[in-house]
Amino acid sequence: MQIHVVRPGDTLWRIAQMYSVTVELLATSNEIPDPNRLVIGQTIVIPIWGSYHWVAPGETLFQISVLYNVPLAELIRINGITNPNNIPVGLRLYIPQKPRQVIDTSAYIDVLATGAASPAIVDRVGIHLTYLTIFSYAVNRNGSLTPITDEPTIQAAYRQRALPLMVLTNFEDGTFSRELATTILSSEALQNTVLDNAVAVIQQKGYGGLDVDFEYLGAENRERYNAFMRRAAARLRPLNLLLSAALAPKLSADQQGTLYEGHDYRAHGEINDMVFLMTYEWGWSGGPPMAVSPIDQVRAVLEYAVTEIPRDKIMMGIPLYGYDWTLPYVPGGQWARTISPQQGIELALRYNTNIEYDNTSQAPFFYYTDEQGRYHVVWFEDARSIQVKFNLVKEFGIRGFFYWVLGRDFPQNWLLIEDNFVVRKLV
Repeated sequence: MQIHVVRPGDTLWRIAQMYSVTVELLATSNEIPDPNRLVIGQTIVIPIWGSYHWVAPGETLFQISVLYNVPLAELIRINGITNPNNIPVGLRLYIPQKPRQVIDTSAYIDVLATGAASPAIVDRVGIHLTYLTIFSYAVNRNGSLTPITDEPTIQAAYRQRALPLMVLTNFEDGTFSRELATTILSSEALQNTVLDNAVAVIQQKGYGGLDVDFEYLGAENRERYNAFMRRAAARLRPLNLLLSAALAPKLSADQQGTLYEGHDYRAHGEINDMVFLMTYEWGWSGGPPMAVSPIDQVRAVLEYAVTEIPRDKIMMGIPLYGYDWTLPYVPGGQWARTISPQQGIELALRYNTNIEYDNTSQAPFFYYTDEQGRYHVVWFEDARSIQVKFNLVKEFGIRGFFYWVLGRDFPQNWLLIEDNFVVRKLV
């Protein structure tokens, strides 16, 4: 497939003509809100097998073959070129599809947030997933688990051959609780109670494993958390169940901060079958406007992670959402509104503004003024920002990637998965 960035004067009909596809195919594949109105800077994924290149002034076939890593003779043969030394400027060349890498993918779904819609969401996109991490069973201070209605979502996962994983959290009163985690992790008896209850749910409901998402633990819980995960592994492995953990995006072993200090990359790399690196939320709703998952920061996390964790255990996090900030940003002031990538396009269309692209973070953004005269900035994800993340997965040779969170996803993401990867299925 190919990513086209809308330029001034583009229409959907003109783009369809360029790539020899129909307007209907472009509109439905990209779920374009209004096919008669496009936003300058908007990305459109062209659903073709392979891609096209238009010859620029001064380009040679050899340069193009190197650019796309396609043998020169193959480029000549596929495009029926009779005089390789004289190719006209503007000639459209077909670039064949590259081999696709087999990887694991996963996505979290917050069944409390998506509710009764959860199974339909999974049925729509689950074919693209190896695992479905169902969020979440909150641990209580007595070791019991707060139940959730997850059976319909588990059934949907199996319909789409995605292995469901049960998510365990230290979530209390709407946030991750350091005090709750300390209570559980300081008591071997409470840990055993938690694991007894988790295994009972897994076996009763048909989960394929356990994902532990304990956050904001602090340095005092680092070794306690490692011990808990070892205890969990000892319980799950004899039952042929997977064990994973969601970890903060660290840059070094001794990184300061409550979010980071309790997560020991090396220990989790030894204990778990997989680790989910939460490589997002640099731009967050309560913080200053910036890209949610800037590629330079994601790269820095992976550069550190591969020194501590086996590559075949690393799952890189990708956000399926963005934020809309009201300006000026004031610390402690109004929080940004969470939006989907599709809502980002709709906002740019509604307020007749162009979408820009930041080359450092590799993310799209735009500004607009609302009906009350308030100035806004929106950072979100599009086909370009997703593709560069996919390129990072290939470059580092890691196990795969996962998403936070289903329910705000956008069609271009799933088209690009099909173009780049073959998703491993374990069910």
